[in-house]
Amino acid sequence: MSHTSPATYLFWSVMSCLLGGFLVFHLWKFDRFKCMRWDNGPYAGAFKRLMTYTYLLSVPCIMTYSIGFAVIKYKEGLVVLPGFGIIPRPWQLWSETHQNAILPLYLLFTIAWALEMVTHLEELCFWLFLVNSGSVKQDWFRSLYFKTWIGGSLIAVIYMPLVTVFTRSDPLKCEAFTFLAGSLGSLSLTLWFIPILWTFPSFLQTLKHNHVDIRTIVRLTTFHELNCLRIVFRLAFVCPLLVLAVDGIRPHQHINESMIWTELLACISAIGCVISSAITLVVFFPRSVESELQSRNATREKTPSRPAVRRDSDLSDVDSLASPYPQKQAPSAMYSDPEAQSPMHEYPPLESEHQPKSATLEVPSGPQPVFSPNRRAASGVVVQGNVTLTEQAVHAHGQRMSTVHPFVHNFTSPIDLMDGAQQMRWYVKREYGRRVV
Repeated sequence: MSHTSPATYLFWSVMSCLLGGFLVFHLWKFDRFKCMRWDNGPYAGAFKRLMTYTYLLSVPCIMTYSIGFAVIKYKEGLVVLPGFGIIPRPWQLWSETHQNAILPLYLLFTIAWALEMVTHLEELCFWLFLVNSGSVKQDWFRSLYFKTWIGGSLIAVIYMPLVTVFTRSDPLKCEAFTFLAGSLGSLSLTLWFIPILWTFPSFLQTLKHNHVDIRTIVRLTTFHELNCLRIVFRLAFVCPLLVLAVDGIRPHQHINESMIWTELLACISAIGCVISSAITLVVFFPRSVESELQSRNATREKTPSRPAVRRDSDLSDVDSLASPYPQKQAPSAMYSDPEAQSPMHEYPPLESEHQPKSATLEVPSGPQPVFSPNRRAASGVVVQGNVTLTEQAVHAHGQRMSTVHPFVHNFTSPIDLMDGAQQMRWYVKREYGRRVV
């Protein structure tokens, strides 16, 4: 903290503000901030609310931590110490107001880190449950993975702030032990993700063999690629802080005494933290550009512009008098043939003028029949009927008979889950053919 230059915290501040801006932009494009409401969506239960607000609270905490220390570091400035040269002012020489702000800022950082571990642990347990669940009767909210997430989340939320509080007497040791506790927790979660990413391609092949909807497979493939990328930036966030923490708790510090290594590792950690959090935002709240375009086009089609039709009656007497062309006369005065061209046919004829009148009246008909019972012909032969299911019914029946968990068929996000196994209903669609009166 005190041995880090003001530019390091300025870089953290800029990156965290970019993350906050991306958060606002993405949520606005996602659903106009509707996801932040207390009751949003059919599965807006306690679990979804907890995961939504857990992630959304971590971003402002990181922004407050980085901006607060950046302001303090620039106000305190640098100092010349004999034997050390020009260095950032040590915390012992800070004003009392700035010294009192050290613990609250670090508590905000530890809370944000603990909330981030809660979200990462939930994703880890969810993907383990999804990959290993072969029976459709298993319920996420009653599984061992869900209970593991609850226990791990409670531990993360409790032990992270306690480490900061118990080491608050020495800010340098407080920083080192906070980084050590958070880095070990996040590193363990990140390493547990690697086996899942390794086995996920075979899981996707199993879904293809079970004839899962191609849109679901595409969505899961996208999330797999995003998780692979996020693992890299998680390691970039955790490993530099782990190196600084291990060096900070040792009696002889070598890396923390080097300005270049301290600033380089801190900047790499900031990049990894911001980008991994941005990817988490995309995974939790995935946008569908196709649905957005369809919704936008549907809104435009609701208000079509009517073309302007110019009629002869629209011309006023003033327009006809002011016109340099001769006025229109009656057909009998201009043409000897009554069937010749006349001003009445100056415009294209209507579609109804080309259609011959029919003696029968046809009632608007629907689609072809998809349900027909058994019939007995005049010869006594029984003609078997048939039943054709609609596309939605076939899809629902496939989900009922499939060995894949319903979460896979209805997957949209790791936090947008249904409470219990969803009961799929499928119906026979009865439609009738044309009727001629």
